[in-house]
Amino acid sequence: MLAQAHGESQNSDAFRRLSYGCTRKLSAGKAKKKKGVFWGIEVTKTLRWHGWELGKETIKHLILKNVHEKTQKLSYRCPSTRFFFTVFPQPIILRPGMSLTLPIIFRPIEKREYEDNICFKKDEGEFSVTLRATLPHPCLSFPAAVQLPACAVHDVMEITFPVRNIGDLVTVFHWETPSPFYMIPNYSILNPGAECMVKVVFQPKVAAVYDVAATCWFGSEEKRKRTIQLKALSKYPYLQVNVVGEEKEDVQPGKFQDVLCFGSVPVGTTVEKCVEIFNMSVVDAPCRIERAEDPLLQDHVFSCDVSHGIVPAKGKLVLCIRFQPQIVGEHSTDYFTITSAGYLLQTVLKVTGSCKGPSVSLHQDSLDFDWINLGQSLMRMLEISNTSDVPAYYQFDIGVTGSVFSLDRPCGVLEGTTTLALKVTFRPTHPISYHRRVVCLVHHQEPLYVDFFGTCHSDTAKPAILQARHLSWYRTNTVRGLTFYPPDIVSAMLKDGQLQMDEKGALMLLPEIPQDKRPKEYFEVDSMTEYFYDGETSDMALFPPHVNVSPREYDFGCCLPLHKVKPLPLCVTNHTKGSITVFWTLSHGSTFQVSPEMCDIPPLKSSAFRVIFKPTQLNTLYAAELEGFAFYKVLRHYNNIEEDATICPSWCLTVKLRAHTFEEGREHFIPQYILDVPKTFPPVAPNTDTYCSMLLLNTGTSLITFSVNQAACPSLLVKPCSGYITPGGHQIFFLSTHPVNTLSQQHSLPLQLNSHPGYTEEIVLQSCGESLNLLLEGEGNLYFKPVYIGTSFTRMYTIKNCTRLPMVFTWKIRQSDSKILSVSPTAGILQPYEAMAQAWTFTPDKEIKYLLRAKVFVRRKKTDPVCPETVCYALRIVGEGALGTIRAEKEHLDLGNVLVGDLQSCTIVLLNDGICSLKYILSVEQLITGPPDTEEVRSDPLALELEYSRGTIPARSRAFVQVTVRPARRLHYTWSIKYALCTPTDLTRTEEEQQPLCCIVATGVYPTFCITDACSAGSGSGISKLHLWRLFSLDILNKYLKQDPTPSELIYRIPTRHSTCLSPPVYTPLLLDFNFGAAPIGSEPTLVMLLLENKGVVPVEWAFLFPSDQKLDMEHWAEDAEFSSRELHEMRIQDNQLFSVSPKSGKLLPGQEESIQLSHRHDFTGIDSLPVLLKVSYGREILLNFSGVTVEEGQQYIHFTSSKHLFTPIAIGTSHPPTQIYELYNGGSVPVIFEVQLDEVMKIQKENFQHPVFVCLTPRGEIPPGITGHIEWIFSPLEARTYMVDVPIHILGGESAVITFKGEGYDPNTVEGTASSSKVLLPSVFSGSTKLTVPGQAATLSHRRICFGNIPDCAKASRLVFLNNISESKTVVFAWQISTCKDKRMLQIAPEVGVVQPGESIPCFITLQPSGTASFCSTDLVCELYIQESLAQYKRELQEWEKEKARQAVEFTITEKDLGKQKSPAGRSSGSAETEILPESSAVMRRYKTLPPIKNHPTPNQPAGHVDRRRLLDKESSWVWIKPEPPKPILLHLGVTATAYSLEDFFNKFTSELHKYFLFWPFSDQRLETKFVDGRRDKNRMEMEPKRLSLAAASKQELQIVTDILAGVIRGLLENTQLHDAVRSTLDEPIPYFSQFRCAESAELQDRRQCSTVPSGVSASPDLYPEKDEERKQMRQETSPNNDWLEISHHEQLREQKEMISRQPAFRSLVELVLENTLQNILIEASCGEVVLTAQPRVIALPSSPSQRITSPAPPPPSRA
Repeated sequence: MLAQAHGESQNSDAFRRLSYGCTRKLSAGKAKKKKGVFWGIEVTKTLRWHGWELGKETIKHLILKNVHEKTQKLSYRCPSTRFFFTVFPQPIILRPGMSLTLPIIFRPIEKREYEDNICFKKDEGEFSVTLRATLPHPCLSFPAAVQLPACAVHDVMEITFPVRNIGDLVTVFHWETPSPFYMIPNYSILNPGAECMVKVVFQPKVAAVYDVAATCWFGSEEKRKRTIQLKALSKYPYLQVNVVGEEKEDVQPGKFQDVLCFGSVPVGTTVEKCVEIFNMSVVDAPCRIERAEDPLLQDHVFSCDVSHGIVPAKGKLVLCIRFQPQIVGEHSTDYFTITSAGYLLQTVLKVTGSCKGPSVSLHQDSLDFDWINLGQSLMRMLEISNTSDVPAYYQFDIGVTGSVFSLDRPCGVLEGTTTLALKVTFRPTHPISYHRRVVCLVHHQEPLYVDFFGTCHSDTAKPAILQARHLSWYRTNTVRGLTFYPPDIVSAMLKDGQLQMDEKGALMLLPEIPQDKRPKEYFEVDSMTEYFYDGETSDMALFPPHVNVSPREYDFGCCLPLHKVKPLPLCVTNHTKGSITVFWTLSHGSTFQVSPEMCDIPPLKSSAFRVIFKPTQLNTLYAAELEGFAFYKVLRHYNNIEEDATICPSWCLTVKLRAHTFEEGREHFIPQYILDVPKTFPPVAPNTDTYCSMLLLNTGTSLITFSVNQAACPSLLVKPCSGYITPGGHQIFFLSTHPVNTLSQQHSLPLQLNSHPGYTEEIVLQSCGESLNLLLEGEGNLYFKPVYIGTSFTRMYTIKNCTRLPMVFTWKIRQSDSKILSVSPTAGILQPYEAMAQAWTFTPDKEIKYLLRAKVFVRRKKTDPVCPETVCYALRIVGEGALGTIRAEKEHLDLGNVLVGDLQSCTIVLLNDGICSLKYILSVEQLITGPPDTEEVRSDPLALELEYSRGTIPARSRAFVQVTVRPARRLHYTWSIKYALCTPTDLTRTEEEQQPLCCIVATGVYPTFCITDACSAGSGSGISKLHLWRLFSLDILNKYLKQDPTPSELIYRIPTRHSTCLSPPVYTPLLLDFNFGAAPIGSEPTLVMLLLENKGVVPVEWAFLFPSDQKLDMEHWAEDAEFSSRELHEMRIQDNQLFSVSPKSGKLLPGQEESIQLSHRHDFTGIDSLPVLLKVSYGREILLNFSGVTVEEGQQYIHFTSSKHLFTPIAIGTSHPPTQIYELYNGGSVPVIFEVQLDEVMKIQKENFQHPVFVCLTPRGEIPPGITGHIEWIFSPLEARTYMVDVPIHILGGESAVITFKGEGYDPNTVEGTASSSKVLLPSVFSGSTKLTVPGQAATLSHRRICFGNIPDCAKASRLVFLNNISESKTVVFAWQISTCKDKRMLQIAPEVGVVQPGESIPCFITLQPSGTASFCSTDLVCELYIQESLAQYKRELQEWEKEKARQAVEFTITEKDLGKQKSPAGRSSGSAETEILPESSAVMRRYKTLPPIKNHPTPNQPAGHVDRRRLLDKESSWVWIKPEPPKPILLHLGVTATAYSLEDFFNKFTSELHKYFLFWPFSDQRLETKFVDGRRDKNRMEMEPKRLSLAAASKQELQIVTDILAGVIRGLLENTQLHDAVRSTLDEPIPYFSQFRCAESAELQDRRQCSTVPSGVSASPDLYPEKDEERKQMRQETSPNNDWLEISHHEQLREQKEMISRQPAFRSLVELVLENTLQNILIEASCGEVVLTAQPRVIALPSSPSQRITSPAPPPPSRA
């Protein structure tokens, strides 16, 4: 339609309609103004003025309508500009349904656009109406975007959209549209308010997503434009053919997509089958259905009415293919091509079918009537069968009437697979022997022949009886030429010996029979040849005739008048050597008679007969067949026959006659008939006869005569040429032609009916000779791509039979090329027009290029000696043998970490860079490495699976092999993948031929996590971190989590409800205690926060499963009603939620942290225990025993973590064994006093020769509530073995416990001992996490634990910890608490208190200085956090409370009632203070009530931060002001661990580490202090004698006395100057054995030291440099006479003094302090951002802003006594 539109003239009306489009006016409904409803008031949103003029007022009315059900009140404001105005604003009241019209006047003063608004006000709010006056301008309205449906490439899709002129002017518009879009119309004119439909046509050329803008230009004076977005999607179509109801054959891709087979179809019928064309794409696909063009002649027996169609998206199109075969036995093949739009895709459909016809046969080839008497008749049955399912038209070519032999049904239709019995009657008219060979004509089949014979006797004539053997001998004799002699002559020749009989009884001539040649025998000729070559209808005959009649056919024509019809002369010629007699079979009453009826004809003579026609009616058709028999005259009587072999059957003579008596002007009978004639002759080779049949059915009620003018078409032979058809009967014709070449020849044969030229039917047929013609693909060239040597490559090659005859092909390949080249199939049959794809296989054996040749020989399926037997075609084959290798794109592929038991896939990319395809076989070798390198691990099955282990890679291509790994262990896997190139015959390769390809590594992992931090809160806030780790066995838990799960733990890989019991079964062997400690009843829940961190590489899903979480949900009737005590206990815990975990499950990504909170509520006294399963999905299962103790209020209770304690191993011979501690936790609400019974310890000492193996330094102590106490022990082994002692610990007022202490001594000189002694505790810090916080915590520590490692005695080490305020608005006040006095001496924190602003970080320096005692230091520093605002509030409340308390301390109440007139009001409460009545001189009336009395009232067991200001105490509800309680701090625990060794032991064990430490020598006195559990004794040195160790058992008073005495003695010694002089004088005393090291000037040098200005606290060894002192003395002696000696001596003294000072410990300590403070200041400035440590050094040298410095005060000098 578009093409027609573009092709018309532009002046035509059709073009105008197409270009300008159809326009229409908008309806009133569409032009309706938009209205809005504002709080029940309906009003238009915009009021517009169009078409206004300058100087004129224009009024429009604004209508307000109340659509609410209530009365509305509103007011309005006038427009703000002076161009719009209205009436003066007045209140408006609108009842429901009422309207108000408000006039708006517009008065313009210039030509421009105006806009204003009028505002209406209601109680609910305001709304406004826009007032707009516009100028006339062109304006078009159309959608902003148009979405077109998806379209196939080269298809057309269209959609329409409206274009509306909403302007005030007539508008002309045109479109600019990008390809592949275009608009119809592209140009148009629109009047104001008109609308037209525009069509968007989308015709894509490629598949893409289109989103383009089309521009519409409109306007006359000023061009305006507006765009519309055109969106569309185009895709390539994909069509696939499917044959309905048939399985698809295995056809090669690209050749034939499918085959439609019709099978065998009856001739002349039409069969229809359906084919489905599926559209696999998402767009509609137009397609064309075309038949494959072939230039050669062929009758298209396949047809399809659909030549084009559209296949819907994801749908199908059904095609009906019809098959109508015409030639019986022909196999038809044709091809239909389904082509998509743009010829992008062509799908070939192959259709095949064959034609089948009837298969008629006669049960007898002859019918013997024997002999009968004249005047009698005899009937025989003749059976005819049709074995095909195709109906058959048959006709016996014998006269209907007037014949000696007659059939009851000479013609008819024989249905499929039926047998028909025909009655044949023999009714002779003369006493002779009768024989007639009758042909049975069958449509679409060759004719059949049957012999009827019989003998008639009369009283006078008795001829010899004719039998079947006589017919056989006659045919043989005919071949030998002996039938032209009468029987009497033949008999004479037999007597004379000129003839003789063969073994069959036939005659033969002796002289003509060579010795080496057999006599001629009769052979059965083709029935079609016998039918046509009878010597009558054609010039050729198989055998010369014995007797013939002329003419055989005759037409009398119009016989008028009836009595003047001229007779027809007949001539009968005798061609034999004997006399013959001719008898005509005449029927009485026939219009055709022969005269004379009988006649004898001499040998080789002719005789004349006359055929007399006597018609009886006018205007009638006449037709008949005359029958006569000729026989040798000698055969009239059997006596004349001497030899039976000489009997000769009679010859039948027939004449067909026609005539009519239609008068001139009278119309002949109109024939009613059906003519079934083929269009073409069956294909044959050139110079070969071809035959076909034709059927003429008389469907009328009158006789039909026919005649064929064979002279009009000499190239055709037709038989019969004339005859008649009775009503309802039919006539079968056979036509024959002889094509001489392959050119198509058309035959036109006239068939005249009813002897009238007007009833002539022109029969047109075509014939063509078919020569052998084979079409080779590629013009006889076959190319193979390069092939790897030793392998085979197969490709398809098509040959096609281009003729209508089947042909047989045979391939011939040279013997030398047979190992390189092969084809399948090598031979076969090609049906007409069939193309066959053959598989050619090329197998090179050398790396060369091959040029091969093969030949194909074709011949006819049925060979004919006339045509060439075979034709040869040559095929040229080109190929190449090559070598190649395979490589992997990535030779090393690391899959990383793979979950054990899980699947991980990857793809190996195989590259073939060569020119030939390669067939390969892949093999895998597995290597497992890891700690458990056992035979079981090495024998593990292969954990890698290849998608396919063999395949083919095309040349210069890549192949993808999917690899799936499934590690079974947590080990490192290495898979080496190798390949081997193979041939089809050798699919196995040895290891030597395998080449390495790539290596794949993976590590099997289990999902796991670890506990990195823990803290407690609530009732457990006093538990230290280290103690908390032991309570919850977190080290063992982390150890278990690192191990591999057992198979039983992986029964349920994920949390699953699998149990029907309240106590589910346990599949894990691991059991741990989660001990929540103890707390009094009613106290806060014990909260424990754990920080879970996934340090692995795979995500972890974890869950804490309570017993109820593992139980299946069951009906109540299915549960067991009886519960055990354990189940009842667990049910009580779960129902009351005594234990809880939040969250109970979660997922951790690699590196992710998450905190969980575990809590234990103290609601019931006793021990609570609950088994909780920690389930890691696809990982470990660990049964956790949640346990906790709740004690009664006031009960003394010590919570023992376990009944066993293991000391750190100690080397035997250690001079100063370190102090070790055992922790006790007071879980009650009152202080607890404990005593350690040391009887067993003393037994161990006695057993070890009074050597104190175990020494308890704190046998008695007191532990405050909620605090962890320590018992100090010294383990000093005597032998390298394990010591064990059971020590009872008694709790005063509570339960006692027996603890087993175990220690191990080792020999440091052995290998094991060396390994144990060399264990160095490395200094380290453990970072904290801001995620692990308790509720209300506003600050965190940067580290949760500090390990100083192994340090020598008197050394000092510092660590830096940051306190971070994580709050954004709260200021935090902190204070560090050190639990014991010993820790206070060893540990220093700077600053100890401070304030941290929101978001600020404060550095805290932790300094450790061992006090001189070897010990294992493990302490817990607590940082108390307060919110500054709560502290300030507490201070204010405390000040008010103290102020009131001071006031009430001096306040008193006068109870006398008669001292004043004023009394307290009646309504005053009893709790109020009475008003004091004082004397008038100083009386002051109190006008205010006094505050409540002050009272201290403890509030036990209150939550943190809870303060009650007012509390009712007495029954009269009097108020008591309770003393404010300080806010409860948040405690941050910092664990500090270190191992302090004596200098000697440290030097022996860690010699290489000594230089890293500064030995600090303090100046202050070390006072002996005695502490208990909360303040331990600090001992400078521990002697091993029993007397010394007995001090540990002394009482506090005894120790104080000893301390006071020793302090007094030491102080007196230090103040005694004589003692000092005595000490100095000892330096001058001779030292025996070591005087050689003594300095002679030592005394003098010592005197100079005393005179020097060096402080007395600094001392130096005089013999440090004896050589230098000797040099100085000698120098002084030499220079003493000089005058400059004094000056030099003074400088020398100053230098020496500086050197001596620099060697003093005090000076070194001072320098250490200065450097330490300097570094600390730098770190503080860096943390504040004042110094950038990573910047250039010059930046550090710049002056910085003053900041707070933290300096440690220098130790004071030692005091002198």
